[in-house]
Amino acid sequence: TISASFSLNTYSLTATSGAGGSITPSGSVTVNHGDSRTFTFTPNTGYRISNVRVDNVSTGTPGQYTFSNITDDHSIAVSFSLITNTITASAGNGGTISPGGNISAEWGSDQTFSVSANTGYYISDVRVDNESVGVITSYTFENVTTNHTISASFSPVTYTISGTAGP
Repeated sequence: TISASFSLNTYSLTATSGAGGSITPSGSVTVNHGDSRTFTFTPNTGYRISNVRVDNVSTGTPGQYTFSNITDDHSIAVSFSLITNTITASAGNGGTISPGGNISAEWGSDQTFSVSANTGYYISDVRVDNESVGVITSYTFENVTTNHTISASFSPVTYTISGTAGP
């Protein structure tokens, strides 16, 4: 008498995620030989996918990844990074804005700018995202979640001299 028994080969897919998001499904997932399995990556608010590694090889930043026709164990890992936004700060002639240039601001952070006129000048306007906010010496972007601009313009102080001629 001869008897034989067979079982389908199974494989383990190990799925992990770093801080700032999740992978679904996660942990150790058992699949049958030849099956396919899709993993989805979801960043938390204020985070983005920074890298997906399949079997320790980077695959970029896809929103999901599918293993097709599985015939071996595999690993998949996703990492996330905090979104940073840029605030572009500029000042015209006659004064300064500090900090100036392209400033990186992490998602949800606050960033304050100071505006100062040089001697002989005054602040004539400050514009935030191309809208006038008036003549101010300080402005704070609160809970930054997008790119912004801030610019300051200055004018020279002028004096009127009047005189009268004598008799």
